[in-house]
Amino acid sequence: MITTSVCIIGAGPGGATAALQLDRLGIPCVVADKAVFPRDKVCGDGLSGKVITGLEKIDKGIAERLRAFVEKENSWGVTFVSPGRQGMDVPYKPNYNKQADEPLGFVCKRIHFDNFMVDELKRSANVQLFEGVTIDKYSLDEDGYTVRNAAGDFEVKAKLLIVANGAHSSFTKEVAGIRMEPKYYAAGIRAYYKGVKGTHADSFIELHFLKNLLPGYLWIFPLPNGEANVGMDMLSDAVRDRKVNLKQLLTDTLKQDPVFAERFRDAEMTSSLDGYGLPLGSKKRRLSGNRYMLVGDAAYIIDPFTGEGIGNAIYSGAIAAKQAAACLAAGNFGEEIMMAYDESVYRVLGPELKLSYKLQQLVKYPRLFNWLMKMGMRNKQLRDVISSMFYEVDLRKKLTKPSFYVKLLLNR
Repeated sequence: MITTSVCIIGAGPGGATAALQLDRLGIPCVVADKAVFPRDKVCGDGLSGKVITGLEKIDKGIAERLRAFVEKENSWGVTFVSPGRQGMDVPYKPNYNKQADEPLGFVCKRIHFDNFMVDELKRSANVQLFEGVTIDKYSLDEDGYTVRNAAGDFEVKAKLLIVANGAHSSFTKEVAGIRMEPKYYAAGIRAYYKGVKGTHADSFIELHFLKNLLPGYLWIFPLPNGEANVGMDMLSDAVRDRKVNLKQLLTDTLKQDPVFAERFRDAEMTSSLDGYGLPLGSKKRRLSGNRYMLVGDAAYIIDPFTGEGIGNAIYSGAIAAKQAAACLAAGNFGEEIMMAYDESVYRVLGPELKLSYKLQQLVKYPRLFNWLMKMGMRNKQLRDVISSMFYEVDLRKKLTKPSFYVKLLLNR
């Protein structure tokens, strides 16, 4: 049996970040993941400004190595396209200068990004990483958690668990009691294409809110070497109620829609078309308990409007590590002290999640969404607010001031 202060289940972005933060705090930890890296993960592959900002706070060296990482496309913003086909470009940083500024966002295949993070774990002295180990048994004792694989030949005893094993985490369901609710969950599909026409010169990612997809969207995320991540997502209750076959809908849209048919006329699909689930942060949930914290997708904190998951996973992973340090210092791992983790996550991410949920509800009404997009095209205030969802700006201060809304309505 391995004994440790903190055991992290999952070495994806959230779990890896928690381990990296613990390492920099001088706290040993064990990380176990069912995969052997590099491994692919079905995802949109977008890395917003939160990713580089979050890693920089842990260690500037990690951020520098990510900036120098060649397997990524530098991205400077997002293009939102309304049901009425109005497009609005929103940079990750207002008034960016491509020559002078560092890019804040990237698009990077998960097979590459997650492997980059795992390589960072391997260079961290306080991290013991175990790949190819599926943890599926959890038992809580008075002095900590014991976790095991099915065969019983891998066993870890830890004072504290950080659970970061994704959207289908058995721990999230069985121990934390968080279940999939179709109105707070999205179904997504993704494929890689080569030769897509008409992508933005500064590699803005594209979110197309097509009328028959609402409240979901079709995305095109440019990648290096002329590739693009192309996909579609829709709320799970809408998929169920409308009996939508997302794979067929994406295929038909790219072939039959006049805009996409032209853009994809000479494009070639270079992968299979795969599906995945997105547990959305559309409602507040309890993210911790006695001797455990949930991180990333296991905590159901994906942005309901943009589908941002990696940045939120990184932020929650760093917060979990700091909370673990506080618990170890106090010698207290009970439910009450763990509430500080929930409070920190929702203080940092809550305002954005609330705003994104409202925007997600808004897109159910195409006329209203079209009007908002038209207003955004001529209203810098609104564009800056949406930028704030990606860039490190204190959104809460703006949103708590009535004067902001007055200016927005008056188009100033």
